[in-house]
Amino acid sequence: MEMKHFAATVAVLAAGSAYAQSSVTLYGLIDVGIEYQNHQPGGDHGVTRMTSGNLAGSRWGLRGVEDLGGGLKGVFVLENGFTVDDGKSSFAGRLFGRQAYVGLQNNWNALTLGRHQTPFHDFNVDFDPMAVSTNYSILGQDSAFGGRADNSVKYVGTYSGLSAKALYSFGANTGAGASGEVPGSPRIGREYSASLTYAAGPFAVGAIYDSTNPGAAATGPLTEAEIRRAGLAGSYSIGPAKAYAGYRWAKALGGATLPGNLGANNVSNLYWLGLRYQLIPALSLTGVAYFQDFRGTKADPWSFVASADYALSKRTDAYLNLGYTKNKDGSNLGLTAGGTGAIQGTGFGTVSGSENQFGAVLGIRHKF
Repeated sequence: MEMKHFAATVAVLAAGSAYAQSSVTLYGLIDVGIEYQNHQPGGDHGVTRMTSGNLAGSRWGLRGVEDLGGGLKGVFVLENGFTVDDGKSSFAGRLFGRQAYVGLQNNWNALTLGRHQTPFHDFNVDFDPMAVSTNYSILGQDSAFGGRADNSVKYVGTYSGLSAKALYSFGANTGAGASGEVPGSPRIGREYSASLTYAAGPFAVGAIYDSTNPGAAATGPLTEAEIRRAGLAGSYSIGPAKAYAGYRWAKALGGATLPGNLGANNVSNLYWLGLRYQLIPALSLTGVAYFQDFRGTKADPWSFVASADYALSKRTDAYLNLGYTKNKDGSNLGLTAGGTGAIQGTGFGTVSGSENQFGAVLGIRHKF
């Protein structure tokens, strides 16, 4: 029944687009590999397994554009995330968990409503050499770099080399208890974020600020809880090489807890430095180091990633990712995003305290 319902939905969309003479594009990406990781939690054993979404999350989507005249366009995106190894939908089973929005745009501005990738997500794509790889990336250190927000309004403005983005959510993550839109509680689940990015030739620099109320927690609503983040990053290209550097500050307020730190109301500083090198037209090499310093504790973890990506064609590539996390004084950072942090979706909690972790994944990716 679910498949029949889905097929009917796609048919209605296609019929509607034909009637309005709009452009509707079906697109997607499939990414899966074989992975080995040592020092698993709950026994400290190694594991060999199939994993989905290693360089990029597997997805399919519909993107639509309608010309309204005078340079104005109506736009929509419906994007599903799924795991190739078992065929399940990602994002707690949402049909369109990656993105689902509709709005208006012209040559310089776009305003959309729905479920969006946050400006922090876009900032990561621009300035982390591993971008939004599910594993073996900055997402292990802080899940905000892969953020999405329900019930949100997003603005994107582009002026020559300058890009401005702003987002406000009335309830950022309804799937994790941050319900928002609660009568008499205007702060619960709310998020606001803004960024500026400037690119000129080989150089790019960006700055971002984000504030999130985590919303309802297991122990009850944190009505005054707030996590503030700010970041500054840049990149520079020289021939076949591109260097990246970045910094993210985070502070928890009102009883909130930062990912990877058990103490409330703490502060952390996250730094990263990386390089991508196009060795030959078909082969790119990437290396990056991440370090997070929590105030008031020595439990400050490192993570290191090396990646080789070989293009078999314009749409298909094979890759090898290697990762290593170095923990100390009780930190428990693992390579796999999706651990048990105060904010779900981080690599914290995926190894026993102070254990280091090594991992390797060999995979293939196809885009359509």
